[in-house]
Amino acid sequence: MSISNEGLPLLRAPLPGGDYKAKKFSGFQNFLPQIALVQDDIRQLRENLTNKGDGKGITIEELENALNKTEKGLQQKAEQMLSQLNNQVQTLPSADAIQAPGFMALESTWDLKKQTRGQHRIEMSQAYVPREKLRQPQPAGALLPLRKGEPTQLQGLSPGQQSKQTLALRAVYNPHSQQNRPVMNENFGIMLPLIPQSKEKKKSAQRALHLPVPPPKPVMGSTIEPLAVLPKANRVDAQLAPPPITEDDARKGILSLIERGLIPPAAQLTLDPSPVKNRMVPLHNPEDRNKPPCTPEIAPTLAGVKLDLVTKNYESATETMAKMPVIPPHPQSVNSLGLSRTTSGKTRTTSAASSQKAKTPATMKTYEMPIQPLQQPHRKKFLLIKIPNSRPPPTTPASGDFKMISHRFAVQNGRIRDTSSEFLSFKQHYCLTWGSIVTVLKHLEKMLNNFAVPVAFINGDRLADLAEEFELERPPSIDDLLSCIVNRDDVENIIFKPGRRFKGPNGRDIASAKIQATWKMYRERSTYLEYRRRKWAAGVIAISWIMHIKMAKVRQQLKQVRLDNLENFRRRAKKFSMSWDRIKKSKRVIIHIPSLGLNQDIRDSIHDFGIRQNTQMSRLCDIRDPNVDVIFISPVPLSEETLQYYSKLLGLKSAIDSGNVEDQGEFSDRYKIIVPEAIKSFPTHRMCLSTLLKYSPQALFRVKNLIKGREAYMMTNVPHVDDLDIAQYLNVPIFAPEPEVAHLYSTKSGCQRIFASANVETPPGDHDVYTMGLLHECLAQLITENLNVKRWLFKLDDEFDGRGIAYCDVTEHLKCFTWAQKEEKRYGDKWSKKWAQEPVFIKILAEIEDVLKNHACPVNTKVYPTWDKFLQSFLSQGGVIEACPPSDSITTLTVDMLIEPNGAVSIVSCGDQIHAESPFSCWGVSIPQSSVEPDVLNVACYNIAESCKRRGIMGYFAIDFVTFIHPTTMEQKLWALDISLQYSDSLAMFYLMQFVSNGTLNTKTHVFDVPPPKQEAKKRRRRLHGQDEEQPPNTNRFGVMSTRLLHTNLSVVHYSVFFQMCRAHGIGYDIKEKQGTVFMLIDSFNREKLGMLAIGETLQGALASFARNMSVIHQEISAPNMQGDTNFSRAISDIEGILGTTIQNADEADEETEGSNESK
Repeated sequence: MSISNEGLPLLRAPLPGGDYKAKKFSGFQNFLPQIALVQDDIRQLRENLTNKGDGKGITIEELENALNKTEKGLQQKAEQMLSQLNNQVQTLPSADAIQAPGFMALESTWDLKKQTRGQHRIEMSQAYVPREKLRQPQPAGALLPLRKGEPTQLQGLSPGQQSKQTLALRAVYNPHSQQNRPVMNENFGIMLPLIPQSKEKKKSAQRALHLPVPPPKPVMGSTIEPLAVLPKANRVDAQLAPPPITEDDARKGILSLIERGLIPPAAQLTLDPSPVKNRMVPLHNPEDRNKPPCTPEIAPTLAGVKLDLVTKNYESATETMAKMPVIPPHPQSVNSLGLSRTTSGKTRTTSAASSQKAKTPATMKTYEMPIQPLQQPHRKKFLLIKIPNSRPPPTTPASGDFKMISHRFAVQNGRIRDTSSEFLSFKQHYCLTWGSIVTVLKHLEKMLNNFAVPVAFINGDRLADLAEEFELERPPSIDDLLSCIVNRDDVENIIFKPGRRFKGPNGRDIASAKIQATWKMYRERSTYLEYRRRKWAAGVIAISWIMHIKMAKVRQQLKQVRLDNLENFRRRAKKFSMSWDRIKKSKRVIIHIPSLGLNQDIRDSIHDFGIRQNTQMSRLCDIRDPNVDVIFISPVPLSEETLQYYSKLLGLKSAIDSGNVEDQGEFSDRYKIIVPEAIKSFPTHRMCLSTLLKYSPQALFRVKNLIKGREAYMMTNVPHVDDLDIAQYLNVPIFAPEPEVAHLYSTKSGCQRIFASANVETPPGDHDVYTMGLLHECLAQLITENLNVKRWLFKLDDEFDGRGIAYCDVTEHLKCFTWAQKEEKRYGDKWSKKWAQEPVFIKILAEIEDVLKNHACPVNTKVYPTWDKFLQSFLSQGGVIEACPPSDSITTLTVDMLIEPNGAVSIVSCGDQIHAESPFSCWGVSIPQSSVEPDVLNVACYNIAESCKRRGIMGYFAIDFVTFIHPTTMEQKLWALDISLQYSDSLAMFYLMQFVSNGTLNTKTHVFDVPPPKQEAKKRRRRLHGQDEEQPPNTNRFGVMSTRLLHTNLSVVHYSVFFQMCRAHGIGYDIKEKQGTVFMLIDSFNREKLGMLAIGETLQGALASFARNMSVIHQEISAPNMQGDTNFSRAISDIEGILGTTIQNADEADEETEGSNESK
């Protein structure tokens, strides 16, 4: 009889997977209906077999198919039930479980010598079930994966599960444990109530259970009763018998009795029995300390020293385990493979102090429980036993708390000696974390094998720590692996030895690959570097070309702007000259910009350049004209004290006009002092004032607002190209020539052209000398023509104030000079002929180079320290050669002239120079001059002014002359030396002299007169016989002035103290008599430089007053040990040289007069 497949009843499918996701123990309730359904299916199958009426029998194959189908259904339901109960796969068997034949443990040690990495990976993949697959929830009807080979069902619990189960049971048995309530709740679903206990009850319960009780808190204060002392009689008289000792006193001890005096100090005490007992100390073998134990012992060893433990009766852990009932493990407490792996580093870093603390079984952690020795379950004492040649069981857990010495093992020829006792001890110790350690071991073995390291000793503890660190992170590096090696220095020397990498396996292949890679890298890098170099070069060329084009455009724009500014300057100057007659008689504003527009090299070499530009503060005195208002651009910031001084000085105008000191006014509305804000932006660039004002938009805007709707013009010092930009912005004319014209004719060579066209007498010399050959030829020719000149001067074209001058006394060092004088006498009147001078010229030219090289000296050694430096500048910018006047008495004059815009020429001031720092530098001036006849000087000045006017020069300029008595003709000579197309310091001081004295200079007679003082009207009386008539008051005045006074000690004295000091010594100015001393404050902050004007009725009086003022100031501000840096002494010496002869003659005349009067 056969049964068709259609006739068989279908087995019911298992319940959906969602029904299995109920609570933990809901599977017990769902399993009974499933068994009833299976029984129903079997019953229907039996009925079909017995009631089949077609007469056919059932084949065996069909019956087997039906039974297999039913068996598979039961197996699926059973697997689902087990999976729900355990929520894990089976774990490792316990150590005590009896293993069936053919049983295969999941943990195995791979053979490092035979198996390769691939073979080991294949075997491990076959033996282990993927963790991800086991952890995923199984769908309905899914079966457990089948395993190859013999039955592999794991039996028993792993050591980790056993430890957790023991801890859970201890927590259950100990109601006072903190883990009791969580364990009951997690494993049995019972939530025990929280019963608070008092501290005393809790301590008594802990003592009953032999648990450690925390020590009581210390009590502050005294905890003992006051002790009895000797009676007063015994304390007073030591010979009395001591009082009897009571039991309470004896109970407190002998020491207390001695300290209280109840026992005499000299008494001899004998303690029976003695509290100290002697005993022999057992000694251990020192070699045992370095040998790693096969099994961790119960008694820990600290720092390699074994301690003798006190033997006490303890209940062994095995007996405790036997008494505890087995509790099924929590489904979530064990991983899917049954391996309890400790991932925290705390298990190997527990301190020795914590390991010695006694803990109860209920409170001890897994790694704190002692390891039980095998086959000795009834031991009562913990003994230190060494079992030689005994291999520990592979599943005995070990903890970091029992790590007494470091585990070390050897790796020889890239292979681990896995059979050595050291390695087996290390493996046993870290069996719970062996999976991660195996990975690091493989990396370490690979590194040592690749570099063919013969022997390496590994620090197992460090390796275990490294395994935890890199378990889930990147692979360890070579440095990390080297940190685990004990003989690291030797291994590093081997590893880092060149070519060692190629000594290992496949070394030839690795070497060839390295060579190919290096060659490819070199080839590609060379190509890349060449490409980068060409790209960089192309970029540099492109950027340079772009910058060149842009700079060319900017230069063209700047050039065009300057041309436009120059054209506008000329247009405004033409209009200014046409309307000058009207402007000088009407209200106007003068914008004073005392800018030194010198070359940048010269400005860089001037110390305190801003103070040097501020020497013309007396320009403010232009408000003397009631039609003039002044805007002064200051090159340096001014202090409040300085501003107050000038406010008072300018306020004396009314008092000076009336002669009454009380008639002082306020003129602050007629002058403004503006400081450009760019001074703070460019503190070290040494720009001229015009440039700073150009880059100061706020100052320019303020000036433009002040001159809005008013006639105004600019007045500079040394013209600069930036003056045109300022004039363009302000739309005002400039009372000065064009900057290029001023620069051309202010040079030493340019002024020689003006002198030549003016037909004035100049010293013998030559100009426009630019080469060495031309210098030697011109000097030789000049010496030949002027043998009476002893000293020759060399002047640079662009320098000023006597800085670029050098001299050489040629005649003293020429070997042929005597012969040349004889030749001059021999030829007589024919000496001026060239043919007569030629032999002398040739000899002098041959010697002149050596003479200059050895005997020429610069005047200012601070700027040009040597002749070579001076000669280099001389040849680069050109210069002139001049003869020094052949006389010992030389006087230098300065004449300030004015060419008005309409062409009118006038002499403004004239004076004799005073020299202090150098005979070629003007330090001060005495006005008016008294060295030359006025007519001779005026003729020369007007001729030079006409020559300048023909060249388009307009404004103020200064002419320097020198006068002396010629030694041959005994006539007075007047030579024109230099022209400075600028507003000079002597002119500014002359305007100050005019302001404070209200006087004028007669340019024809060179006499400075002041208005006579106003006298009260007196009754006219008859003059008696023989009575002299009253002489009219002297209205002539002489002034000595300088802006170069320097004394470093002035910086320690404030201006208020300085003026009080001067007032105490009678240094001041008399407004009524129009004579005295006036100071100019130049340096507001350092206060080291000063300007001074002394006015007197005679030249000798003014010079003496000036010298006396300097002497008094020097004595007041100087000490013997602090003289300071000053030029006072040199100036006083020069003034005394001028006055010496005059004063001496005057004194002799006075003495003769007094003698004649006494004799009468």
